[in-house]
Amino acid sequence: MITRRQKYLFPVLMLALTCLLMFTGDGVKPADAQGRVEQIIQARAQAVTGDRFTVFRTTLRGANVYAVAAPKADTLRAIDDGLAELFAVARRHGYRARLDYSAYTVYIARADRVRDSRGAYSPDIAVSAGQYAGSVYDQGGFIYAAGMVLELNHCVLVIAEHEKDVRRVSDVVRYEGEHLILYHNDRALYNETADHSRGGGHPILQ
Repeated sequence: MITRRQKYLFPVLMLALTCLLMFTGDGVKPADAQGRVEQIIQARAQAVTGDRFTVFRTTLRGANVYAVAAPKADTLRAIDDGLAELFAVARRHGYRARLDYSAYTVYIARADRVRDSRGAYSPDIAVSAGQYAGSVYDQGGFIYAAGMVLELNHCVLVIAEHEKDVRRVSDVVRYEGEHLILYHNDRALYNETADHSRGGGHPILQ
């Protein structure tokens, strides 16, 4: 469950990242700026999940993965498979930006639950309810999510750790990745579909 401190730290980190990106051209070397951006994004991931991501891997196709424990090979393949499906549907819609595996970073956090209310296997993370407060998803100030977008410009996602059913990993990466594809290719549709509290869900692109 996300803590009160984590809920307030998240917007502070967003503001810090925005300021950093605005001023990287003034006396900050590109390599230094990139390193600082990565540090801020990782701090955001830690604040949102309460986890420390001490393991770094790349998938066979080049996506970046940070995890709390070494991910299994089938999990890394599942991330690639989800991105492959995402890129295929993006191309069908004529989108061209952000169709490179290396542009994506996936954080794998510890699951805050492994079964849903019906008892089905469903590793999810607990995040602040935000705009979902008071909805059927509200669990008392937080909601359970299979995954979420952490940062738009650098295409960063966070998902829950899975011990089995890695097909679900592919689905989460593909569906959350839709927001990133739309942000970089179709801002109008992104704005219409980014907030699920207003209705709608995944898949957005078919």
